[in-house]
Amino acid sequence: MNDNKKQEVPHLRIQGKSLSCSARVHSFAESLNDRKPPLFKTILFDADGTLLDFKKTEQHALKQCFAEYKIPLTEEIKEAYFTINHNLWTQFEKGEIDKQTVVYTRFRKLFERFRFLYDGKEFEDHYQFLLGEGHFLIPGALELCRKLSEQFDLYIVSNGVSRTQHSRLNASGLRTYMKDVFVSEDAGYQKPMKKFFDYVFERIPDFSPSQTIIVGDSLTSDIQGGKNAGIPTCWFNPDGIKNVFPYSADYEIHLLEDLLSILF
Repeated sequence: MNDNKKQEVPHLRIQGKSLSCSARVHSFAESLNDRKPPLFKTILFDADGTLLDFKKTEQHALKQCFAEYKIPLTEEIKEAYFTINHNLWTQFEKGEIDKQTVVYTRFRKLFERFRFLYDGKEFEDHYQFLLGEGHFLIPGALELCRKLSEQFDLYIVSNGVSRTQHSRLNASGLRTYMKDVFVSEDAGYQKPMKKFFDYVFERIPDFSPSQTIIVGDSLTSDIQGGKNAGIPTCWFNPDGIKNVFPYSADYEIHLLEDLLSILF
């Protein structure tokens, strides 16, 4: 497959009005009867930032958690948190620290920096509870998965916290369309490690690498992970950010429904 191959679904219109994401997915799927057989059989979806709108969920949970603890959530504090959190997750992806260290260190570091006298572990536990209640979806995600589940085997591959991810996937309705959910916390390895994907592949019936594609928004975990595992990759890049890494995905899409033109 060619690197950076981009295919886009036409922006469908009816009577001069633009269709919603769900309507475009439905219209495109209805036109597939006369097309050739799909290239793939199995689709591995990342969760956060790909199907679930983690940014919105994160902002909502942070705002609520800080308000309940009566801690001011200023722009300075938010920026500090995002930097600390990003650095810890980067270390986790490299295998330098474990998941527990990520989640139970970030607020402790934040509170130490701003000299807040709060228990970071207790705060994290409540934050995770609030995250688990948030299940905002990327536009078109539910309809896309519903349609694709009729012809493909869909799976979730996530580096998130297991109990939080399962709660959000169930609440969002996405879990209904998934054959299984694989979370790094349960596997003992994380994306982009090949061992994580080995764990996943061993649990997929009649698994075929050439008939499997991973779709995700992270170049460092999803795309690098797919390459490490030897399967085709699709980068979901809704913001059109520039790839600064020395590797690229086999496909790049900017809307979820663009995936349909790659699969068929």
